[in-house]
Amino acid sequence: MQAQIIAMGGGGFSTEPANLKLERYILAQARRPTPRVCFLASGSGDPNGYTVRYYSAFNSLDCKPSHLSLFKLPSADLASFLLDQDVVYVGGGNTRSLLGLWMEWDLDRHLRTAWENGVILAGTSAGAMVWYEEGLTDSLPNQLVPLACLGFLSGSYCPHFSSEEDRAPKFRSLIATGAMSSGVGVDDGVALHYMGNDLHAAVAARQNAGARFIDRVNGTVEEREVEVHLLK
Repeated sequence: MQAQIIAMGGGGFSTEPANLKLERYILAQARRPTPRVCFLASGSGDPNGYTVRYYSAFNSLDCKPSHLSLFKLPSADLASFLLDQDVVYVGGGNTRSLLGLWMEWDLDRHLRTAWENGVILAGTSAGAMVWYEEGLTDSLPNQLVPLACLGFLSGSYCPHFSSEEDRAPKFRSLIATGAMSSGVGVDDGVALHYMGNDLHAAVAARQNAGARFIDRVNGTVEEREVEVHLLK
């Protein structure tokens, strides 16, 4: 089965509980008609409110939701637990802390195995950034800096591209100087759907939301709009 990643620039059930278009799109790609979905809120410290909002949203959809907290493990065999899922949905938060926690528990390795075996990896903001080679993170207070990530997908990633005013210029500047590799800036409400390492589709749950490929050419940046399909 083709490996799939669906990376959201921001938004989703936590900030728009009445707009679950992206969540429905993710579930529609799964290998079972009523997919098993596991939520990871590692990047925000597994706050109870975030998990409650997740269950409130996904219990309204045709799926079987669960969650994985690395502070209260559902199983000693995390590899098998993840392989039993159809979708793993990763929430936002502090990307650097998320990666540190995952690597302590070998979750990076287990997630790669799950992905290679047909489990869809999805996420929003930090939960999308982690799948790329690097991302533009605000993990440090009042700073936007490059961060090496898992590298399941090539290139760099910037979430909240148009909703946070410092994101776009910083991302462009770092790519122009070679401090970050070429990549993609993604607005809130937009999801990029990858098959393997290839972009298969880009979808939006909002009007006027988009994404841009940003490349370094002779010390400057060139931008190309990603063709985005508005979900109904």
